[in-house]
Amino acid sequence: MTPHTLLTPQDCALILVDEQAGLAFAAGSADRQGLRSNAVALARIAQAFDIPVIVSTSASKVYSGPLMPPLRQVLPDVVPIERRNMNLWEDEAARAAVLATGRRTLVIAGLLTEACVSFPALSALVEGYEVRVVADACGGLTPESHAAALRRLEQAGAVMTSWLQLLLELQRDWTRHDTYEAARSIVVDHGGGYGIGLDYARDMIHPA
Repeated sequence: MTPHTLLTPQDCALILVDEQAGLAFAAGSADRQGLRSNAVALARIAQAFDIPVIVSTSASKVYSGPLMPPLRQVLPDVVPIERRNMNLWEDEAARAAVLATGRRTLVIAGLLTEACVSFPALSALVEGYEVRVVADACGGLTPESHAAALRRLEQAGAVMTSWLQLLLELQRDWTRHDTYEAARSIVVDHGGGYGIGLDYARDMIHPA
């Protein structure tokens, strides 16, 4: 694949890094509620399109806390991999889980952008993986440091995307019935005005 190739669900694996409350408290680059909503939308996309998900946590017993509850609800069968390294790629269990998916395109999001998102993305790029960073599901300490981390990733070859662009890229055709209702419900729940519009359109077409 190239950065210009449109993804299919069979191409990629999702890595969610440190989506924990203790780190969300430190994220000042965007509204925290919005960041959590975007991360949940991303997890729901993976479920809807049957994409492998690797979840990693750190310092869950001493500072960061467990994976945030809404994500545990969406991913009940995914067991977070607890690691000590800041770089997920340097943790044997986490790296093995990524390799086991057999996917060469990694979609990465999490907290914090400056380290725990950036480091595995940079390491994966060095090893020849294609990396797509879901920028609006990543939070940094400040808007400036978040933006700097994303610039560094883009300069290294990572492709920036958003959760909505990813969803639409995977769906691509609203007549794909297998995933239509799941995709639509994600937009309705997390897509702001776009989601409100979808509900409105359904009401107008199929009034009660």
